[in-house]
Amino acid sequence: MHPFTYTRADSTRDALDAGRRGGRYVAGGTTLVDLMRETVERPDALVDISALPLREVTVTRGGGLRIGALVTMSQAAAQPKVRTLLPVVSQALELSASAQLRNMATIGGNIMQRTRCAYFRDVTAACNKRTPGTGCAAREGYNRTHAILGASESCVATHPSDVAVAFAALDAQVHLLGPAGRRTLAFSDFLLRPGRTPHREQALKQGELITSVEIPALPRPLRSGYLKVRDRQSYEFALTSAAVALHVQRGVIREAKVAAGGVGTVPWKLSAVERALVGQRPSDRLWAKAASLAGEGARPLQHNRFKVDLLERTVERQLRIVGESS
Repeated sequence: MHPFTYTRADSTRDALDAGRRGGRYVAGGTTLVDLMRETVERPDALVDISALPLREVTVTRGGGLRIGALVTMSQAAAQPKVRTLLPVVSQALELSASAQLRNMATIGGNIMQRTRCAYFRDVTAACNKRTPGTGCAAREGYNRTHAILGASESCVATHPSDVAVAFAALDAQVHLLGPAGRRTLAFSDFLLRPGRTPHREQALKQGELITSVEIPALPRPLRSGYLKVRDRQSYEFALTSAAVALHVQRGVIREAKVAAGGVGTVPWKLSAVERALVGQRPSDRLWAKAASLAGEGARPLQHNRFKVDLLERTVERQLRIVGESS
């Protein structure tokens, strides 16, 4: 492990001061510490922010939901407010990682986590995300689990988070605090597609800190859920996943929120699927027609062509599950 300094921040001001000087924020440490052990990450300074008061889950005045960045995954999943208002979020969290990791990992850390691409974690392999300009070994290597949407010549790694898929579907916002003050980003703008700069994964400025993730108020009644398809039933990352929320009133879908995971370099908002649903009456035919649009723009690689069909089937199944409960 590369030598580093460690500072424990007892206040937000202490954290921002250390972050401004180049310190890397760490809370649960379930991703960063692993990468440091493997020498994939070599920060010179760590700033422990686990003592900061960012651990509340609140219902906003308009009826949305705000989750503090330091709320653990298990705490968020068990929160009655989350389970009642947005089951898609609690289900995505409960289908992630292991119970031990969920007890440590935070919401802020989860959406910041780096890819599980084997080439990224192998320091002997070419990886533009880890070492810009060295190439992407996954493009010509074994790429069964890699992205079919949002990839570039520089990178084809998928984003690993499950709850980020739910946040993308629900048009969440990320609240940030930095040396220049507070600002808010749409979740779709917070996580960056690789393009030519795959090493830059979030739209964070130097020293900025995630304070919370906010999901806006959505029309009621709202049914939602998360489906994850993987090689084994537990402690595995998604091959495909689907986060779905539907507002059905008088037998017509008035609003639809749909996103996919396991297939994109970022959680993939399925806007074409959403448009195909709104204004229509739920039916098996509608679910199949809308889901057939899920793979629009897909560019599969040698070993993951199956993901196009699997994505459509995953979305169709989850639309049916959520739609039939509405």
